[in-house]
Amino acid sequence: MKRILINELEENKESRIAGFANKIRDTKYMVFVILKDRSGFIQVSIDKEKNKDICNSLEGIIAGSVLEFTGSMILSEYVKQGGKEFIPSTVKILSSAEASPLEENANIDTRLDYRWLDLRSEKNQLMLNVQSAFVEGMRNHCYKENFTEIHSPKLIKTASESGSSVFEVKYFDTKAYLAQSPQFYKQMAIASGLEKVFEVAPAFRAENSNTNRHTTEFTSFDIEFAYIDSYEDVMNFEEDLLIAGLSNVKEKYGDKIKELFNQEVIIPAKPFPRIKLQDLYKELEKRYEYKIPEFDVGDMNAEAESLTARYAMEEYGHEFIFVTDFSKTKRAFYHMRENDIPQGFDLIWRGTEITTGAQREHRYDILKKQCDEKGLTKDVEFYLKFFKYGCPPHGGFAIGIDRLTMLLLGIPSLKEEMFIFRGPNRLEP
Repeated sequence: MKRILINELEENKESRIAGFANKIRDTKYMVFVILKDRSGFIQVSIDKEKNKDICNSLEGIIAGSVLEFTGSMILSEYVKQGGKEFIPSTVKILSSAEASPLEENANIDTRLDYRWLDLRSEKNQLMLNVQSAFVEGMRNHCYKENFTEIHSPKLIKTASESGSSVFEVKYFDTKAYLAQSPQFYKQMAIASGLEKVFEVAPAFRAENSNTNRHTTEFTSFDIEFAYIDSYEDVMNFEEDLLIAGLSNVKEKYGDKIKELFNQEVIIPAKPFPRIKLQDLYKELEKRYEYKIPEFDVGDMNAEAESLTARYAMEEYGHEFIFVTDFSKTKRAFYHMRENDIPQGFDLIWRGTEITTGAQREHRYDILKKQCDEKGLTKDVEFYLKFFKYGCPPHGGFAIGIDRLTMLLLGIPSLKEEMFIFRGPNRLEP
């Protein structure tokens, strides 16, 4: 008999189910097992008098063990688990568990030490399913728009984008680096004539940062496409991409997110508001008496991002806002410039920057000049070659999948949101 999921059980039909014993309760006449698989929970009710063999098999078995039952599901108004209970005829112990080292209110570091146990909770299972649905919605939108999914190398010969914040690794008799992003290879794909590409893959940042929104390894959803007229085309595409992702999440898990995380999945209206950085500075100072520190002039910081989200809600009733016209000293050398202003943007959502995007500079002579200006020409000689033989105008952006999920569900830290967190002080499990 083939195993079926709990949510596929039919009344009075002999079936085989298997999962984790979430709870086991032994009473005078009955043993109750709350069994959990990826589809949900069901109460397995075992009569001690009628099922002595099953009860004997379960003796000493505790929560966390993996059990398999054959039997049938019946409806019962007395059962809390959706009015359904499973009456078993046989049991098989697939794996017996020891007592969990995780207490109910364990701190985050202890939870991370035993992450595989921590992830068994209903909220954490939902969290990862929500992230999967977010990616599915965005990936399907890219396929619908005729994008090609690529897989760029993560071991590279030179430090990407700059000589800092990269991990150096031994590579046979030389050294290599872990890629900060697929940026250069996305643009190589454009130069190759692919026109529309995307990638969902790990990225690495050697930043000794211990904030709630930074990690040394994360999953990035990267977009690049050609024949754009301006960075407005890039912003327009990102609007549609996020709406596709959020719509898929809301359809599949909107009610459950409200139940377990008390968060609404809000599908944003188009167009998202846009504001130039200097105009934003004025608004933040006028409304909230906030003046950007001298060090951050031409850019934003965490406090400014938080206030910008507040401004977007008060002024536009919108959770998202694009900020444009950053200083060239604060943007990457490959951003196209017009009147010396980078043609790019940051996207703020729920108080946090989730995207930096831009139209790229595709003209070799100008790109090399901007590279020289930042003293990076020698480091990126291989990259500059992509533009020597013709390259169409193009642009793109990247979104951190883990940060998106954290903000969507109102989770306070990436440590809690990521499947497996990596930080300056954590390389296990």
